[in-house]
Amino acid sequence: MNKLIHRIVLFLLIFTFSNLAFSQKEEPQQLVQILERLEKRYEVKFSFETKTILNIELYPLKEELSLEEALNQLKSITNLNFEVLSRRFIAITPSDKTVHTLEEVVVNNYLSRGISKTNNGTITVDANAFDILPGLIEPDVLQIVQNLPGIVSVDERISNINVRGGTNDQNLILYEGIRMYQSGHFFGLISAFNPYLSDDIRISKNGTSALYGDAVSGTISIKNLDKIDQTFNAGLGSNLLNLDGYAKVPLSKKTELQLSARRSFTDILVSQTYDAYFDRIFRDSELNIANNVNTLLALDERFLFYDVNAKFLYDINDTSKLRVSLLNIYNNLDYNQTFANSDNNIQETRSALNQVSYGASATYSKVFKNDIQASAQVYYSHYDLDAQNNDITNSQLLIQENKVEDYGLRFDINKTIDNNVEVRGGYQFNEVGVTNFEDVSNPDFTRLVKEIVRTHAIFGETERYSKSRNTYIRLGARISYFEKLKELVLEPRFAFNQKISDDIRLEILGELKSQTISQVIDLQQDFFGIEKRRWQLSNLENVPLVKSQQVSLGLSYNQNNLLVSLEGYYKNVEGITAQNQGFQNQFQFVNDIGAYTITGLDFLVNKRFNNFSTWMSYTLSNNDYKFDVINEGSSFPNSVDLTHVANASLTYSLKNLKIGLGVNWHSGRAYTKPLQIQDNSNSSIEYQSPNSARLEDYFRADVSAIYKFHISKGIKAEAAAAVWNMFNQDNIINRYYTLDTDNTIVEIDNRSLKFTPNLSFRVSF
Repeated sequence: MNKLIHRIVLFLLIFTFSNLAFSQKEEPQQLVQILERLEKRYEVKFSFETKTILNIELYPLKEELSLEEALNQLKSITNLNFEVLSRRFIAITPSDKTVHTLEEVVVNNYLSRGISKTNNGTITVDANAFDILPGLIEPDVLQIVQNLPGIVSVDERISNINVRGGTNDQNLILYEGIRMYQSGHFFGLISAFNPYLSDDIRISKNGTSALYGDAVSGTISIKNLDKIDQTFNAGLGSNLLNLDGYAKVPLSKKTELQLSARRSFTDILVSQTYDAYFDRIFRDSELNIANNVNTLLALDERFLFYDVNAKFLYDINDTSKLRVSLLNIYNNLDYNQTFANSDNNIQETRSALNQVSYGASATYSKVFKNDIQASAQVYYSHYDLDAQNNDITNSQLLIQENKVEDYGLRFDINKTIDNNVEVRGGYQFNEVGVTNFEDVSNPDFTRLVKEIVRTHAIFGETERYSKSRNTYIRLGARISYFEKLKELVLEPRFAFNQKISDDIRLEILGELKSQTISQVIDLQQDFFGIEKRRWQLSNLENVPLVKSQQVSLGLSYNQNNLLVSLEGYYKNVEGITAQNQGFQNQFQFVNDIGAYTITGLDFLVNKRFNNFSTWMSYTLSNNDYKFDVINEGSSFPNSVDLTHVANASLTYSLKNLKIGLGVNWHSGRAYTKPLQIQDNSNSSIEYQSPNSARLEDYFRADVSAIYKFHISKGIKAEAAAAVWNMFNQDNIINRYYTLDTDNTIVEIDNRSLKFTPNLSFRVSF
């Protein structure tokens, strides 16, 4: 481990000092670089959306200009609005838009270009302006969020993102207002959302707006482009797993159609990237465990995934708009085996696993007089996980299905009182139905369980700036009534941001939240152990309503392209079940209700100089369970508890070339050891105290490079390469124990993604 770290440090030093030798010629520069110089020269701060200044280049301004002269010159060259909000703050907006000042960007380039932080604690990502992060060759939002302090995936899966100690099912993921119950391809390794039409991506860890409900951890909202600009553009691309394309097509002056699609070619062509991904997912699945017991004679596998989404934009008139979105996500695996058992008898099994999601939303919005805006939205979300295992030799068929149907309706109204005050409110209705089905033949067994929960919610909040604009506060609340549970819940939320000095800000965030739907594990081998979690709803019996309370306090220093941020937080989540946590120890089959409490500290430092940007984040946390019965009511470490998490990155940009190098480290995950080596007469495992042992530390280094160029006039191209786990570090991300046929304890280690290269090439026009 030390040798690897020394190599990384040496590489970073050589890379840094060798490139600092490049001389800088007087040539056009990106507007963002010009603004950074002006901020330092005149001691001001520019607030803007990254996409507003994207791809604008100009020559550096003369140093002898006054601030007013510099702003006038920029306005003339760029055709943007530069409005001085106070002595220090200046808002930049397109010339055809009015200045909206309540939500302001307080930190640009939070980790990388295209990632910003606003005054209400929300992190925003502009995929079109995204620069580069190590190991990534595409702006995959669900990979990007894992670089933020306090967010990690304990098993490297997109479908298992842990926000401040929570499980993935405690996150609210919205795509065009549609709640998503499936977020990944390749059973969790790749984001299911095509990023090339995404425009407005928002991530909230705490202080969530009252507009959002039914999730006790993080909130991720993804929206595509929402403005009709009468411009056609399209793109095609491929990497070592899939082909994709998108198009933005004006249909008339008032209508536009956006389309994007992606399909894997893994059922036709196998690459080293596919081999690494396939090995990661299927290495320890039930399908491969069968191969360890029997002699495999023949194997026929076919795996593919695709996603398609479309958005129709209709500007009815100057004050009314209609938006309609559709989405389809699909994963399919056919896995047919022929093998010989211990008696040399030939057996054949045919297995199939399908994971599919459909979604649709329609939104009508209208602007009334007196700065009042209103909107109405309906949406439908459908998720279906279906597994079939046909043992032809023994004439046994096993069918498992988990289905979610979510219908939603909401009304929103917003009133801008002046540049310092805004109020909003609304009503939301949801009906969520969950079906779990199992059917086994020989012997015959069938189980069908369907539950429905209807929720009514009203919400309201106000945002306000002080006259000096040094103080920002958002106060809100959400009141939800759950029909089946006959429970009324009040959820206050707040966000407070205070400018202490020109460079230092204080932030306080807090929220109460609840949710009615969560994922559980009945058996570890369900759905072949690949997607073993299934959705279920809260009830009046053994699955309570999940509730959370969270508060955080943060300080940040931002000056001369140096950002230092420190945030402490406390979070408590009640109403979790043992099945929801997926224990693989003595509590695997115990049904108990409990809570977890996490206290933590998030630290981030980011420095930009010349063509370099470097950042380091660190999270220190303590996450403990406490159940009613399990462990006699005493607390013990959470299964996703990672005491220390650290990430570091160095990116370099020179004209059209961008290079990123990063390292990821965290302390080992908690697991439970057997009590002692047992004899073969014992048919069960006796364990030590739950989660009292720790795996070895996790370490991974990634590198990526992107080069952009023009093929011809109007046609741009991009070539990219990346390596995930460049040193092929053998990381154990989970450990559990089972018994073999002789009742001997067998230790099972789930290992991380190994050395995984990827290449991509894209054209846009």
